[in-house]
Amino acid sequence: MDDHQDTVPDDFGPRLRALRRSRGSTLAELAAETGLTASTLSRLENGLRRPTVEQLLPLARVHGVALDDLVGVRRTGDPRVHLRPVTRDGMTFVPLSGRAGGLQAFKVVYPPASRWGEPALKTHEGHEWFFVLDGGVRLVLGEREFVLRAGEAAEFDTRIPHWIGSADERPAELVTLVGPQGEKAHLAVSRRR
Repeated sequence: MDDHQDTVPDDFGPRLRALRRSRGSTLAELAAETGLTASTLSRLENGLRRPTVEQLLPLARVHGVALDDLVGVRRTGDPRVHLRPVTRDGMTFVPLSGRAGGLQAFKVVYPPASRWGEPALKTHEGHEWFFVLDGGVRLVLGEREFVLRAGEAAEFDTRIPHWIGSADERPAELVTLVGPQGEKAHLAVSRRR
């Protein structure tokens, strides 16, 4: 057997099967996505074979999970998320979750309104949800415009042209939840008047 046999829990097979079934995928479809054979996948799911790293990598990628989550490694040590802010287009994004794939949480800081020009509405697949922590947030959603203050939240279909920014001369801070669809690029659309 593989030399990392002890690092893969006995419930790996059922977990792998549950991931595949939750996606509504057959063994043949998963085989095509991963480059593994359906026979190998069946043996892995039935606990008749321990996975190798070369098998785990494409399985984690296709299922959108971290390797540790795929094999069920129990996390030990420091449970804190180590925040690494990223600044893009004047906005600061602070990741609040460390898990790869799936739903992600971010704190977003928008600069004062004077730093923005005319709102450039965007669209993308999915839904967006945010909660205002501090300041005022201006939300342009199609032909409508809203100002949300600390303690208020918004949720909307992101296929509707939208723009989010600070409502005044203070930075606005919010927490937002983003799913895999949030990784797609925004598409600019013209704003109707």
